[in-house]
Amino acid sequence: MSTQLENRSSAIDPALLAKLTGGLGDHKTVEKICGEFGHLYSEFLPDVFQSETGLSISVNYSGFQMGRMPDLVASLGDFSLVDGSLRNWCPNFVLACGSSFVIGLMEHMLGAAPETVSQPAERPLSNIELDLAQMVFERMANVLRSGVNAAGGFEASLELPHNAKDRPAPEADAPIEFGALIRMTIDIGKVTSQIALVIPQKALLKTKVETPRATGQVAKQKQEWADRIADQVRRSHITLEARIRLQSLTLKTISKLAAGDIIAFEDKNDVRVEVSANGRDMYSCEFGRSGERYTVRVKDNISSEDELLRHLMG
Repeated sequence: MSTQLENRSSAIDPALLAKLTGGLGDHKTVEKICGEFGHLYSEFLPDVFQSETGLSISVNYSGFQMGRMPDLVASLGDFSLVDGSLRNWCPNFVLACGSSFVIGLMEHMLGAAPETVSQPAERPLSNIELDLAQMVFERMANVLRSGVNAAGGFEASLELPHNAKDRPAPEADAPIEFGALIRMTIDIGKVTSQIALVIPQKALLKTKVETPRATGQVAKQKQEWADRIADQVRRSHITLEARIRLQSLTLKTISKLAAGDIIAFEDKNDVRVEVSANGRDMYSCEFGRSGERYTVRVKDNISSEDELLRHLMG
């Protein structure tokens, strides 16, 4: 008997089956609930950012789409993404953020004057930027949790963020699930980007969205943001380059150099070396040797630690 039921279910159109089981709603109902989520974020997320970073952002609902969950996620384009779950509400929602917002936010967090931060090009985020994106997603998840009021008061659980290009393809035999994509514009200074939520309709259709009152009393955590960015930079691997000035030669001599010719260093005693990273001079060194390896010994710092961190984070 169970085999017959399974065969019947597999023969039913997936959209019809989803409607019969509460996993696919009508356009009007989904539109209404998506608009409520848009209102939730436009009212509450700017208050969170202002309280925690001192930065002003604006969020505006820009529309929704209905479709299969993997198709909706794929339609986002060059976003950073994170998979999440919230106990007693939804086991598999997706949060998304345009890369230009994270890039612009990092520049503001590093103290750049708002008028100097222009619209960045959309591109995959670096590891340092993904670390900042995780903090953005945590705030987005907190707003989501506060608006859906899932029983038990559990915190949302988030996976590590990733670029859209690094998202694994869905499994071929995964069950078909319909969702709703909620799009919002997000502005910080001159930078305009997007954030989005992709929510299975099975959870969305049961949700009564409630917007918390924006009090502006969230504990200030600006230092936490700055410390976390700086810590990520300190743990990142940076490629160093060393430059040694060579003896000056005439263009005629240079044009006739051949394999085996020797060019002397400019310095006759301690050979000076300038070490840089990402195009920024960091140390003045002297050239030497330790065992079988050539080395440089640091003699002086060209840039302060704060200057280096700001440069490498930018």
